[in-house]
Amino acid sequence: MFSKILIANRGEIACRIAATARQMGIRTVAVYSDADAQSKHVASCDQAVPIGGDSPKESYLQWQSIIDAAIATGAQAIHPGYGFLSENHSFAEACGERGIVFIGPSAHSIQAMGLKAESKRLMAQAGVPLVPGYHGSDQSPDLLIAKAGEIGFPVIIKASAGGGGRGMRVVVSAEDFAPALLSCQREAASSFDNDAVLIEKYVQQPRHIEIQVFADNHGQCVYLFERDCSVQRRHQKLIEESPAPGLTEDMRQQMGQAAVAAAQAVGYVGAGTVEFIVEQPNGHDDPENMRFYFMEMNTRLQVEHPVTEAVTGIDLVQWQLRIAAGEPLPLRQDQLRINGHAIEARICAENPNNQFMPVTGLVSTYNKPPHSAFTVAPFDGPMAGVRFDDGVRAGDAITPFYDSMIAKVIVHGATRAQALARLGAALADTHIVGLTTNVQFLRDIIRTDSFSKARLDTALISREADALFDQDHIGVNQAVAAAVAHALRRETATETHDAFSVRDGWRAFGQTQRRLDFEYRQNTLSATLTYGKDGEFTLQVGDQIGPLRYVCLTDTAFTVQWCHPPLLFSIYAIDQCYTLFGAQGITQITAVDPLSQASQAHDDVGNLQAPMPGSMVSFMVQVGDTVTKGQPLAVIEAMKMEHTISAPNDGVVQALLFAVGDQVQEGVPLLKLTVTKV
Repeated sequence: MFSKILIANRGEIACRIAATARQMGIRTVAVYSDADAQSKHVASCDQAVPIGGDSPKESYLQWQSIIDAAIATGAQAIHPGYGFLSENHSFAEACGERGIVFIGPSAHSIQAMGLKAESKRLMAQAGVPLVPGYHGSDQSPDLLIAKAGEIGFPVIIKASAGGGGRGMRVVVSAEDFAPALLSCQREAASSFDNDAVLIEKYVQQPRHIEIQVFADNHGQCVYLFERDCSVQRRHQKLIEESPAPGLTEDMRQQMGQAAVAAAQAVGYVGAGTVEFIVEQPNGHDDPENMRFYFMEMNTRLQVEHPVTEAVTGIDLVQWQLRIAAGEPLPLRQDQLRINGHAIEARICAENPNNQFMPVTGLVSTYNKPPHSAFTVAPFDGPMAGVRFDDGVRAGDAITPFYDSMIAKVIVHGATRAQALARLGAALADTHIVGLTTNVQFLRDIIRTDSFSKARLDTALISREADALFDQDHIGVNQAVAAAVAHALRRETATETHDAFSVRDGWRAFGQTQRRLDFEYRQNTLSATLTYGKDGEFTLQVGDQIGPLRYVCLTDTAFTVQWCHPPLLFSIYAIDQCYTLFGAQGITQITAVDPLSQASQAHDDVGNLQAPMPGSMVSFMVQVGDTVTKGQPLAVIEAMKMEHTISAPNDGVVQALLFAVGDQVQEGVPLLKLTVTKV
């Protein structure tokens, strides 16, 4: 076994690999970019080596620097994690040439399965079912659109060297094909240094089910059952679970055997995942007639691997290390069992109500519910069945350079219903303050009829849109009452035994009334707080009026009662912005100074601003062009994804304020319009 390994990654996966290595008595070396110098994964390892600037191209994709760091620190092997260099065959080959073990498959296997078109050809030879499509080397636009027409719309364009949802576009008509192709090729070139694409029939309302495989150097290969990854946004997974609800045992075996055949077709060694599209021709309630098609193979550990660990009781990273060290697989296929049910939810810094736009900022508060330290199932600890994998701490910054995922919460139960209840409780007690996250969105997903009843397919989010987007679970009145209670508590905290320090609104004659202004869900409103005797308060919001009572249980926990039974909130304040966490949901409300607000000049509605930090990819217009509302104007790249900026109104382009390739900060104008129609 190795005595020291280098982890060529960052964030939660680097921390997770380090945890297993520590349990096995293996020392670890971290590498880090300038942006990650103070990060959690650096602190989780025994040594740390700087490898370059902020962006992945300057650091985590600099494989020569990573190999040099391994040699300099005496690391015998490199674990690539996922993303970055994990599926780079040149990196795997270079490790071997320098006498370092690459903890993963051979360069040949990576190359064969990494190019989607080549993997499709190999799977066809192996007899694995394929979705109709074009996987050829001729990449001329005219041929590609002709092939799309032959396949029949809708089609999906995929980066041939892609993964993680990047470089993918669904196209519903021939008119939309050309711009989607260009965008897909740009994103593919940026993310994978390869702009080749393939085209496939877009199977509508499919399920996405993948099989975990493991193979050793002794000719053995097993499958560790399946994961359902159907709940996705922007072709990226949000929630994964194992076993897949409704999957028959016969189909489980068929898919497992097909996955093993796929791995053996390329002489695979190590951990891999074979992904399938599963068609439900007769709907969700007819599992006997589901059909599966090979989609791709990921030649690495998957983000969602903990759900497999939970239901099998196997540490997959430990298996990776043992197989890379030359040991045989610890178990045969007939020794593997599914125990209970596990679900994983990805917590991301993003705004679901703004097309899942990634966000950046400081994580000022990060409170998690009781959970076990890293372990495979059965999870133990004060909150049974809950595990957190993360690479972020309170005080850390989420930057625009890397993926937006903050953490993964994994739950395990005897049944799906028990796992689902545990996930709901864990998400409700996860408090992240300082930037927008998708925690409330995840809570809403698992409460939908589709998810709770396991009516799963990749269209779940769009189908349940009315129950997922722009939801207000707390309501303006309760939000105002909670914010006022917190403000009063902050004020009374400054009181002393000096009578003149008491801020109870006392007057010799009459009552003290105080106007409070708030912004809630982009609307402004006023409340009136009346101070009574003996510390009593009366609050009025609109036509609703009543006594306000609150009890401060801790610095953040309050019970608040106003025109409703007492409600328990956790309330966090940053300046005048209050973030409220309750059993019913999460919301924010901001106290407003009306004088300050009135003095601020309004921005020109014709200025288009960057929604987040990133780099300019392209402008689709020139100065003097007439544009219409909703027309795409510019593209910026941030967090490894392209984001299109569209015209808010009809107008004429007056100026382009940046050049392609420039770095832009959040909120800066990208171009100017003279608005002709609002």
